[in-house]
Amino acid sequence: MPLSLRRTSLSALMAALVAIPLAPVASPAAADARCHGINRLRVPGAQHQVAACLDDLTTAGTLASGHTDQADWQGLHAAGTRNPSGVPGIQIDGYFADTSTANPTHGWNHDAQFVIRLPERWNGGLVVAGAPGNRRQYANDYTIADFVLAKGYAYASTDKGNVDANFYHDGKRPGDAIREWYHRMTEVTVAAKATVARHYGRQARRTYAMGISNGGQLVRWALENHPELYDGGVDSEGTYWPPSGQQRNALTYLPVALREYPKYKATGDEQAHAAMLRAGFAPGSEFLWDFNYSVLWDGTQRRYREEVDPGFDGDLDAGIPYCQSGTPNCDADYDYANRPKSVHDAVRRASHSGRIGKPLITVMGTLDTLLPIRVHGDAYAQAVREQGRGALHRYYRMEGASHLDIEYDMFPDRMRPLLPCMRTAFEALERWTDRGKQPPRSATVPRATSGDLVNTCAIS
Repeated sequence: MPLSLRRTSLSALMAALVAIPLAPVASPAAADARCHGINRLRVPGAQHQVAACLDDLTTAGTLASGHTDQADWQGLHAAGTRNPSGVPGIQIDGYFADTSTANPTHGWNHDAQFVIRLPERWNGGLVVAGAPGNRRQYANDYTIADFVLAKGYAYASTDKGNVDANFYHDGKRPGDAIREWYHRMTEVTVAAKATVARHYGRQARRTYAMGISNGGQLVRWALENHPELYDGGVDSEGTYWPPSGQQRNALTYLPVALREYPKYKATGDEQAHAAMLRAGFAPGSEFLWDFNYSVLWDGTQRRYREEVDPGFDGDLDAGIPYCQSGTPNCDADYDYANRPKSVHDAVRRASHSGRIGKPLITVMGTLDTLLPIRVHGDAYAQAVREQGRGALHRYYRMEGASHLDIEYDMFPDRMRPLLPCMRTAFEALERWTDRGKQPPRSATVPRATSGDLVNTCAIS
């Protein structure tokens, strides 16, 4: 279906959802007076939902009340991160129709779970997010939700429709699991906009998309394919899947890392080191390679390769962990460029065009060692420019930041966290869309050498 027709269809769907009669939802009989109307709240399209009136929608309150799961968001922020609290309102948990059952939250064993939070003091806006990695719907609670709820925004997030390390089991053909992520982002946005309109009695004045890593990937795709749903977005270290099989992606540099890093670690092999740099890893990021090899690279390569190319390893389920080069069916020897056209087609179905239709701010660390900045940040910024959409994009390369802010806690003398930069970028996006104040030009921003790096960040 052409993009223009998809947008028209979505607009019609929005109108229809807002008009759906309110249906009763089970909730405590004596809801707090400030949560008046909780019994009538209904999320359009939800197959199941539970609404609760909470004294605090931020993690300071939801941890105690059982309305978040700390395991979802551990490791995404530095230890010294300060967050606001004390935001009363309504939380709705539920799920949309889905056939996969990997998400065990609430004992539901049902994917396509979502959370929507409606603060008592609403500023007229909505922020929508998708989970990073293969985490669940609460994964952005500490990094994004607390911050925007304290500003007065309503908030919604999705688990993307398939979770955990075996996400690639979902779908009927290669690439389906990732394609579902995009559908679930659109689905929760449409449903949240309708829920907000009916709860507060008026449409959201602004709707923003925010995301980290795979969540940033969703922000990019959303602003390319459904800009009519959003007023802008913040993409923090988003994954980039280029449409061309000749361009670098995660499946081109991760095999190099799995093959060459053990040689570099063992002997300091200069050829292995040079191969890592040619693959896209940043000079100066070597001190992070061991952590990423031990924790991130192997599982990421095998599982995403299984999602788009299950035939590579025959009947094996996502390959052989930490196999050595030369082992049959070993991902360390995976050669994406020479795989069949069907593999490239699967990646293309999940790819980005760069043709964004609303303002987008990207922040990314120059030391990102899971999604190297040359492959995922620089290349996407170039794609946006090639599509003639550069005026809608700002791209801030943050020196000293990597992919997980826990890496800052490991090396605070050499690094900076990325989270405060994402929050600064969001405030720049607010000024851009609300007042027309242009953000600073795209730039490589030096690492600050003084001040509170964990909680403050300048993007110029």
